[in-house]
Amino acid sequence: MNLFFEESGDFKAGAVLSSAGEAHQVELPSGKRTKVKAKDVLVQFDKPDAAELLEQARAIAAEADLDFLWEVAGEEEFGFAELGAEYFGHAPLPAEAAGLILALHNAPIYFYKKGRGRYKAAPEQSLKAALAGIERKKQQALVQAGYVEELKQKRLPEAMRPLVQQLLFKPDKNSIEFKALEAACDELHTTPARLMLEVGGIGSAKELHMARFLFEYFPRGSGFAPMSAPPVPGDLPRADVAAFSIDDVTTTEIDDAFSVTHLPDGQVRVGIHIAAPGLAIRPDDVIDKIARGRMSTVYMPGDKITMLPDDVVNAYTLAEGKDCPALSLYATLNPSDWSVLGTETRAELVPIRSNLRHNDLDDLVNEEMLASGAGDYAHKDELVLLWGWAQHLEAGRMQKREAFGLRPEQTNRVDFNFYVENDVVSVVRRKRGAPLDKIVAELMIFANSTWGKLLHDSGVPGIYRSQGQGAGGWNAKMQVRMLTHAAPHQGLGVDQYAWSTSPLRRYTDLVNQWQILACASHGVTAPLVAPFKHRDATLFSIVSAFDAAYAAYNDHQANMERYWCLRWLGQENARQVDAVVLKDEVLRLVDIPLVIRVPGTPPLPRGAQVKLDVLRWDEVDLSIETRLLEVPVVTGTTDLGIDFGDEEDSGEAAAAEAVEAEAAVTVLDPVASEPVIPAEAGTPGA
Repeated sequence: MNLFFEESGDFKAGAVLSSAGEAHQVELPSGKRTKVKAKDVLVQFDKPDAAELLEQARAIAAEADLDFLWEVAGEEEFGFAELGAEYFGHAPLPAEAAGLILALHNAPIYFYKKGRGRYKAAPEQSLKAALAGIERKKQQALVQAGYVEELKQKRLPEAMRPLVQQLLFKPDKNSIEFKALEAACDELHTTPARLMLEVGGIGSAKELHMARFLFEYFPRGSGFAPMSAPPVPGDLPRADVAAFSIDDVTTTEIDDAFSVTHLPDGQVRVGIHIAAPGLAIRPDDVIDKIARGRMSTVYMPGDKITMLPDDVVNAYTLAEGKDCPALSLYATLNPSDWSVLGTETRAELVPIRSNLRHNDLDDLVNEEMLASGAGDYAHKDELVLLWGWAQHLEAGRMQKREAFGLRPEQTNRVDFNFYVENDVVSVVRRKRGAPLDKIVAELMIFANSTWGKLLHDSGVPGIYRSQGQGAGGWNAKMQVRMLTHAAPHQGLGVDQYAWSTSPLRRYTDLVNQWQILACASHGVTAPLVAPFKHRDATLFSIVSAFDAAYAAYNDHQANMERYWCLRWLGQENARQVDAVVLKDEVLRLVDIPLVIRVPGTPPLPRGAQVKLDVLRWDEVDLSIETRLLEVPVVTGTTDLGIDFGDEEDSGEAAAAEAVEAEAAVTVLDPVASEPVIPAEAGTPGA
């Protein structure tokens, strides 16, 4: 005797070897033996043998007319034998019964299974919907196959053109477009990004990196809806100064300017004038919501995405030849010892006489020229005086650093400026600590520290940058944190540091400006009128959102700088390059700030210079492959622009740690209004 039975959702046939009660020992055509319960047996037969029955049953199932079977079945539940009698016109033979079971089981849209050998025909509407779905999937499969063929022929299907970024950065993996892209990539042994570059979905590697960033952080676009700038308050007094700014030639958001006034008693009053959009923009107004949504201007070589609309920037930037609304910090100095006799903060209109540019003055204004008083350049007398004060401020900070247990800052760092024009990049080296940089940096640190103290003394919360050792003792890593209360910034050597000098391009500075204006205007009642109070949940959320956005923007800037470094290699046809050792196998090229890992580098001291052979690089994944050509004998470190101090927040130390991701680059932000300052080297325009 042979049996046709169901086992674990599959149908099998075999010869009975023995029976015991409600179970049979069955041998399958393959020779395997299995135990079959009586309740699982559907058909018992003597002829044909099991293998032949299965073959005949499959043929009958393949030829079954499902539509006719469905019509014959009716609406009630039925057994396969009952339907077989109707369908075949006679009691089904073993092969016919088995074939009918296979046909019913393999057509779940026509027949619902209700038990062993029992089924029910699907309702008419459900069947029509299921058949329509099957037909739709067939058509989609044809369309998908067509997309795959077009992609393999290096053509982008028109239907995929508006979906390129969605497919690359946040695909719907169930869509036929993504399935087609994935299938084409598998057949061509490539990646979606590279295939999109080949078929014209993305114009270039640069566009790919930009599109990825914009898709995530500016999904509605990086532009602004038309809007007019809020009017400048009409009751501001006009300052009796002739102020000037110092910026890179590409800077348009000019946040800061300076003035020097000699007083009758021989003292000097230095003015630090900061653009004051906070006089007109108010918390929760339309422009504030735009700025809070962006949190910061995004910088990258050759381009930027501003935090504020152009009309607002143009109305409040400290432009040459205009009386500009500003928040001014005046410091009265004794020039004999540079002691600060007093400070005053007030809002006013400041006449801006000049916008000085590094590109015009760097060769004229150096330490020797300032010391000798030689040369002829704009605002020479003011710059000489500010240089003297800046050196005094720096010396004071270094003493404070040492009091915090840190070594003095190193001055042999080199910064890099990127300039891009018509897709051609120039990378310009600038030694950190050049006089103009130091003047701006030291006066900004002074202003941020002084205003941070003003907020603290007035009982008004602000947004502070703090740096100190975390838990773990004297050798714990230095950490930079953002707080809403005053705390030391040990790396800078100040007791408190509140970002306040870049309100046109950093939202934290705009928030602090509102708080400072309240202190300057209302004195002891400032805590009552300041927009943000202590333990304000909104202030905490701003700190958190700013941290996240600023980190993402810095990552994007680093990626774009790395991209332009690789472009520079191709542009200059640089096949052999010099590099310096940062840490172990991590090196940085001498001419550009490209940090790379070179496996197999022998143990060398930091600063040792080697020569590399550039084998290949990839602008899509921002990788580069090199090999060592020359390793000179090195007896010590060389002055190649690396800071070997213990400052944990310094840029190249951080880059060396982060090079595992092959994307860490530390550079000066060429379009920021303030140069990078040593302890904040990882943040552009800190």
